Amino acid sequence: MKTDNKMKLTFPSVSANESFARNVVGIFALGLNPSIAELSDIKTAVSEAVTNCIVHGYAGKTGEIELSAEIIGDELHINVFDNGVGIENVGRALEPFYTTKPEEERSGMGFTIMKSFMDEVVVESEEGKGTRVYMTKKISPTIEDVR
Repeated sequence: MKTDNKMKLTFPSVSANESFARNVVGIFALGLNPSIAELSDIKTAVSEAVTNCIVHGYAGKTGEIELSAEIIGDELHINVFDNGVGIENVGRALEPFYTTKPEEERSGMGFTIMKSFMDEVVVESEEGKGTRVYMTKKISPTIEDVR
């Protein structure tokens, strides 16, 4: 299917860039005319994915996060990649309340939140090489779109 629009950026894995990433994708998604709820879901999922890169992927060190988004028809595809430590057991990491940092009072709900707010979430990871999160959100047509 033909790409209608796309964007890609890289930024350092520092906490200040979590809100930057969330807002950039939110603005990009406006091209699909999402509802307020859909926009909130998208921004929250991006926030969780970027926070995982910062907190877990680079574990206190600074590295690069790659964020890309693509509009194809009525779907928004978002990819968040890091080259951090990777995830030992992706299946386990996807379980609600699983955290590798209980001493930091992490809730272990990041991937669960992403999965509940997006239509599709795929996580690929290799220890020592990083993690790739692929998310898709189908945007519902508005009344104006139907007319």
